[in-house]
Amino acid sequence: MCFSKWVASLLVLLHLLLSLPISRSSMLNSGGLLQRAKESELFDWMVGIRRRIHENPELGYEEFQTSELIRKELDAMGIAYEYPVAVTGVVGIIGSGKPPFVALRADMDALAMQENVEWEHKSKVPGKMHACGHDAHVAMLLGAAKILQEHHDELQGTVLLLFQPAEEGGGGAKKMVESGVVEKVDAIFGFHIAGDLPTGMVASRPGPIMAASGFFEAVISGKGGHAAIPQHTIDPIIAASNVIVSLQHLVSREADPLDSQVVTVAKFQGGGAFNVIPDSVTIGGTFRAFSKESFSQLKQRIEEVILAQAYVQRCNAIVDFLTKERPFFPATINNKDLHEYFQKVAGEMLGSENIRDRKPTMGAEDFAFFSEVVPSAYYYFVGMKNETRGPLHPSHSPYFTVNEEVLPYGAALHASLAMQYLLEHYSPSSVENTHDEL
Repeated sequence: MCFSKWVASLLVLLHLLLSLPISRSSMLNSGGLLQRAKESELFDWMVGIRRRIHENPELGYEEFQTSELIRKELDAMGIAYEYPVAVTGVVGIIGSGKPPFVALRADMDALAMQENVEWEHKSKVPGKMHACGHDAHVAMLLGAAKILQEHHDELQGTVLLLFQPAEEGGGGAKKMVESGVVEKVDAIFGFHIAGDLPTGMVASRPGPIMAASGFFEAVISGKGGHAAIPQHTIDPIIAASNVIVSLQHLVSREADPLDSQVVTVAKFQGGGAFNVIPDSVTIGGTFRAFSKESFSQLKQRIEEVILAQAYVQRCNAIVDFLTKERPFFPATINNKDLHEYFQKVAGEMLGSENIRDRKPTMGAEDFAFFSEVVPSAYYYFVGMKNETRGPLHPSHSPYFTVNEEVLPYGAALHASLAMQYLLEHYSPSSVENTHDEL
């Protein structure tokens, strides 16, 4: 009888253990991490963070409230961090403080635009809006931090959490690189939410995924006067018009058709009256390419064309590439080995049928500054489209919204990519020969 009671008790205990929603061992696999991220307590917490950030958007290098919120949450989780980095950036540190080092990045800044979406958590700051999802990125990285911190004792190395300022043209990643925070990093992962991809799906590709980009502005000066007597003027509007047409030939007639490039003039300012030829005209635009050689060639030819066409029309021109305010972004290049690794980890979590190939885009992303200095870098997209809710407006639209169902997927995948990377690249011999790096 005693033996029977013992067996019965053991069976009851085993049943209770198996009935637990998530065991500690299952948490270490990708499916367990996603299940953890979807738990209402963690999901609601991420939603709350995202909405608080959305209500108080801050532009590049002005993310002081956002940075304070991040630091308070890291403090509450017992996660050490370095601050300030690159003015307002925060770098959280989880793990042993020893190699290998893997970094996870989220951008923090908003855009200078008025939100037109009427909802409970609409931007409270006139003329500023999170219209690119960076509020969701921060919430997802904090979600990943919570998951990682729950298992910090099992981490075979160190995870750096990069909360980066000024992605929207300010080159915040460049400043973080210059600060030295990624000097020891072996691999880095970045993500972006995507409204054209269904929730539960992810997409990326090996090699170039986003283009290098730069901006230019030119002031073309002539001699103003009455529109009725143009012979007494030197018309900068005619000169600027010829410049714009000639710039289009750089791609259509000088570039290899198989080498994607873009030159767009999107700014034209000159004159304020119907019958007055102005003294000067200002034009401006952007240029994009995937290779360093093509990008450098475009820059050179843009300046040559503007100066030469202005001269033909008897005008003078000054060209400024605005690198102090808007540094050139390199192309974002995904490491091929990390692409295979990403497919494996994401496949374990979401199923291989939910991993899509992402076509390269001429859009730019300053994550590229990390990919230039970190040995292995990888950037991917996390889907948030829900067909039952109708189409989502594109990023940088005043009607942009976030489907918050995406938050657990980004948090869990970021955490899983870091944990498994450390596990696969941990080397006891290398750790024994190094001191505590952080």
